[in-house]
Amino acid sequence: MSACAPTQPPAPTERPHQPHSPPRRFRVAGADLSASIGVFLIALPLSLGIALATGAPLRAGLVAAAVGGIVVGRLGGCPLQVSGPAAGLTVVTADLIDRYGWRTTCVITVLAGLAQLGLGCLRVARSALAVSPAVVHGMLAGIGVTIAVAQLHIVLGGSPHSSVLDNLRGLPYQLAHLHPAAVATSALTLTLLLAWPRLPGHPGRLLRRVPAALVAVAGATATAWLTGLTLPRVDLPSWRSHALAGLPEGPVPGLVTAVLTTTLVCSVQSLLGAVAVDKLVAGRPAPQARVGRSDLDRELLGQGAANIVSGALGGLPVAGVAVRSSANVRGGAVSRNSTMLHGVLVVIAALLMVPALELIPLASLAALVMAVGIQMVSLHHIRTVTRHREVLVYVATTLGVVFLGVLEGVLSGVAVAVAVTLNRLARTRVTHEEKGGVHYVRVRGQLTFLAVPRLSRVLHHVPQGSHAVVELHGSFMDHAAYESLQDWQLAHTAQGGSAELTGRRGDETTTP
Repeated sequence: MSACAPTQPPAPTERPHQPHSPPRRFRVAGADLSASIGVFLIALPLSLGIALATGAPLRAGLVAAAVGGIVVGRLGGCPLQVSGPAAGLTVVTADLIDRYGWRTTCVITVLAGLAQLGLGCLRVARSALAVSPAVVHGMLAGIGVTIAVAQLHIVLGGSPHSSVLDNLRGLPYQLAHLHPAAVATSALTLTLLLAWPRLPGHPGRLLRRVPAALVAVAGATATAWLTGLTLPRVDLPSWRSHALAGLPEGPVPGLVTAVLTTTLVCSVQSLLGAVAVDKLVAGRPAPQARVGRSDLDRELLGQGAANIVSGALGGLPVAGVAVRSSANVRGGAVSRNSTMLHGVLVVIAALLMVPALELIPLASLAALVMAVGIQMVSLHHIRTVTRHREVLVYVATTLGVVFLGVLEGVLSGVAVAVAVTLNRLARTRVTHEEKGGVHYVRVRGQLTFLAVPRLSRVLHHVPQGSHAVVELHGSFMDHAAYESLQDWQLAHTAQGGSAELTGRRGDETTTP
């Protein structure tokens, strides 16, 4: 009897050794760190100044700057755009505070954030870019004029009124009752703000790395402190007394209008800012340009989330800010970490730098914000809208924002833009001339049903049996105009003549 050898279990299949991947760590590039410090130094005085201009608690500007940097920086779709309290929202927020009070304004900010989340989920961000640039530039110019006129009163040592007309009427009295210390502090702030970027030579290039806004406010603050000037200064009460959002109070239609206005201004400014940041990033040297293009729907979601958080914490409305975003891009930022770090630095400053911030004269902040308002009336934008024959749209929007309000001004600008477009569609020039036995009918402009009667009258003067050429120099022809031309061509050919249609209709060349 033979013994059976015990069966050995099959050797286990050897698997290739998978090395353990090291745990991910939060790493910050040196470029992001330096860019975040530069943006923080710009954001700190501007946030306080914008809060002052709106009449909100000054801490609200710091809350909005921190939330805009951290929340939008993490969730937004434009990695290098910096968000926070924006000068473009100053007029809207000031009006809301004047009408409903600060706590209700915070609720309106939260509701506007929810509306932005809804718009982002519906993926309608691209449609916001369909607004005429003349309307957007006019809106910003109107807001800039309103800011500058209001802050001029603080620069002169007084207090601004609630409307532009009241501020304009009150200027003669304010000029007759100047506050010398406030005027001197404001003048020093503006001088430093304008002169610092123009420092010559190699030392000037090194010094210009420090933001002009910080230098202007710090220089004016140090001068006022050393000379012992008696001036109203920044007052930052304890965080324990910081006002948060409360139950909304006021008529429902007014609150709905306020939410829509805040949503509109925040969204349009942020989306246009994201497009501008993409252009700045594309223009950087190749080694620095490896940043993805903006996801506008995600950016709208990020802005909505930030407004919800900022409003709930008692902060100002949040939007993308051009000055800080351009500083971030030019500072060499390569990721969203720079934006988030700037928000963290604002939090640290709000907790640890209160004694230093309370030395800042209000007149210095007012001068800074007034300069920002004046810069919003851009000569470059005026030249652009003039070249594209949209001055009427720009002026209508600007005057509407100044004298009626932001939403009313934007709606008036859109109405004028529609009217100008319809006028261009209706303005079609039709001419007829005979040359060398050939009758030329030239159509310049958009050929729509509005121009069909004029076209028919001119075609009626073309003699029967002649050789005719119809030249179309427009980019559009609707169905009514097309049928009218075809009917005339068939009739003219049937009477022994010849008719030739040349030119372009859209992207299609029209031939017989």
